[in-house]
Amino acid sequence: MKKNFVIPVFIAAFAALIGAGAFIAIPAGATVVPIVMQNMFAVLSGCLLGGLNGGAAALLFVLAGTMGLPVFSGGRGGVAHILGPTGGFLIGYILAAAVSGLIAGKPKVLQKTSKVKYVLRMAAAAVSGFVVLYVPGVLWFMHTRNASFASTMAACVLPFILGDVIKCILTVLLSLKFRPVIARYLNSDERP
Repeated sequence: MKKNFVIPVFIAAFAALIGAGAFIAIPAGATVVPIVMQNMFAVLSGCLLGGLNGGAAALLFVLAGTMGLPVFSGGRGGVAHILGPTGGFLIGYILAAAVSGLIAGKPKVLQKTSKVKYVLRMAAAAVSGFVVLYVPGVLWFMHTRNASFASTMAACVLPFILGDVIKCILTVLLSLKFRPVIARYLNSDERP
């Protein structure tokens, strides 16, 4: 397969994976923000594809949902969802994928750093992605709900910390396992 064809296929596949995460949504009690796998898949796309391609996958996902495809949590789509109280988190997916990918770097078949440095870099990428995701989400929620920072943190961050820590660990493990595999396709000129 030619390299110029493979990259768009991976971008589309990860956009679809992020969208599939909408169907894994768990209501989180009194809060309007459900527990979803989409945030993990957005960060994972950055960790596996790199900043530009991971960010492109998340952007494609957000554009598809904005155009009405039912890829947002609860199988919804449309501009109203972006403009609603959780719309900032959707924008956060793009930033999370880009930031985690920039920190993780371009995937390579053969990593030239020690295993410890590689694991630490993947952990830093995943943690940064999850943290960055919250910034536009919290700010937009505060704006749309005219809510205080404390009440927004109580509704949109604190109930999800444990789940996000677990998803972050899973993201690191999946990244360590699949980055070399994906690198073989993205960097066909680098095959050992």
